[in-house]
Amino acid sequence: LLRVLDLLTPMETRKRSREEIEGAEAETPPNETSSDNDGGKAKGGLSESSKQIPTATEFIAPSEQFLTLPPELKDVDFSKRVEWRKFAPYTDDPLPLTPTDQPAVFSSQYPALCFHVHATSGRARATTLHLPSERKVPTPIFMPVGTKGTIKALTTEEICNDKALNCPIILGNTYHLALQPGTELVRDMGGLHKFMQWDRGILTDSGGFQMVSLLKLAEITEEGVTFENPFLQQEDKDVNDRERMLLRPEDSITHQNNIGSDIMMALDDVVSSVTDNDERFEIATYRTLRWLDRCFAAHSKPKEQNLFAIVQGGLDTKVGGLREKCLAGFQARDKQIPGYAIGGLAGGESKEQFWKVVNQCCKSLPDDKPRYLMGVGYPLDLVVCSALGVDMYDCVYPTRTARFGVALVPGEAPGTMRLKNNEFSNDHRVIMEGCECQACKGGYTRARLNILLKRNNPLAAALMTSHNIAYMMYLVRGMRKAVIEDRYGEYVRSFIHDQFRGSEKGGQDVPQWVKDALEEAGIDLKLDTP
Repeated sequence: LLRVLDLLTPMETRKRSREEIEGAEAETPPNETSSDNDGGKAKGGLSESSKQIPTATEFIAPSEQFLTLPPELKDVDFSKRVEWRKFAPYTDDPLPLTPTDQPAVFSSQYPALCFHVHATSGRARATTLHLPSERKVPTPIFMPVGTKGTIKALTTEEICNDKALNCPIILGNTYHLALQPGTELVRDMGGLHKFMQWDRGILTDSGGFQMVSLLKLAEITEEGVTFENPFLQQEDKDVNDRERMLLRPEDSITHQNNIGSDIMMALDDVVSSVTDNDERFEIATYRTLRWLDRCFAAHSKPKEQNLFAIVQGGLDTKVGGLREKCLAGFQARDKQIPGYAIGGLAGGESKEQFWKVVNQCCKSLPDDKPRYLMGVGYPLDLVVCSALGVDMYDCVYPTRTARFGVALVPGEAPGTMRLKNNEFSNDHRVIMEGCECQACKGGYTRARLNILLKRNNPLAAALMTSHNIAYMMYLVRGMRKAVIEDRYGEYVRSFIHDQFRGSEKGGQDVPQWVKDALEEAGIDLKLDTP
């Protein structure tokens, strides 16, 4: 925990940074708090190197402009939907496709990403992200979350070399890596790839999600977000204000440059989707655009690392709404942006609201760039959202639920098997026939796993995690194959009918949101019904 001492910026730097803002936080908007309310004692900056990058004051807005439409959007016609570079099935123009064996050609505009679309089936896509050092990411893809450079219970070799897993890309968490062990240490050891002996793709989030998950510990201002260190005990919190840490867009990018991830995420102003404050959402939407400009200004390795933008705007999908305004802001910056993420979801909103945001973003964002849906990992969500046009996903759900003894399996909803339950104590079958994970291929029966889980044996966590990641990889590989063979609609119908047999057959009915989303995607669930 003493590592936190190295992550904090001296008082002088903090004061100088605040002076550069020139009173932008003089009036604090609703649901926001000033980082100066502690008498100026808050230290800023999560890393030693971030001290050298001043706040880009040209992108700072005074508080009286927080609710003012950004100048680049003044001439946008918000009476119609925002969309750009769209092809079939959205327009009559055919989407240019690239063979799967086509080598990567990197451009001067996007020197760290070559994006190939190989096939479409309706709105679903099979693509490849070509990254530096000959790293390839086929999509649709699910990215397991390795928060601090490791997926709990598994080794790097298992994630890479186990045929059932063979993950091409994982996700790391910038906020947590900055706290422990510190991104300067990661940088000095050759970046996260070498630090964890991983030669495949890495995507890092920006720390923005922690504004929601650690909201009680965070204060959000125009300059950035100030966190209390969640690792310090209450009795330690008066010691030199060590718990106060400022994360600005400049800091987030510096950390991600240190980490050396192939894909970095811009720091965005994230608001919980269930927040009941329209003004706060509007402030966050416009601030996300300004913070994106600060992220690009701070990005020191554009030839080696990609910087994706994150669409915000709450659940406002109406014509001229906040999502539209954020999209329009990204359209104005499109030449800088190699890929896009859909953020601000999976936070408690209804599924009806969820799919409509995903649908709007996929219909608006350009077809020649990747689309990443953040924080989503339920298998049903992946199948439905890929039908809407999403390429990439991440979530802690498969690995976290594994450690609680829940296995992901095909078949009837919810598609899980709770192996701690007594009903499995004498079950001599493996989790899933035909699965090549360590648990199933190794012959570990459900009864054996039941005992290991009840005794909290570490082997259980390893076996369950191996299985759940193997299942997610099995899922996305099947989805990709179906798209390439132009039978994704058939694949979806089979998946849905396996999960939802219908109440007349003793199962569950298909949720209305699934029907509505797939109808929007052009998939009729009534065809070829078993």
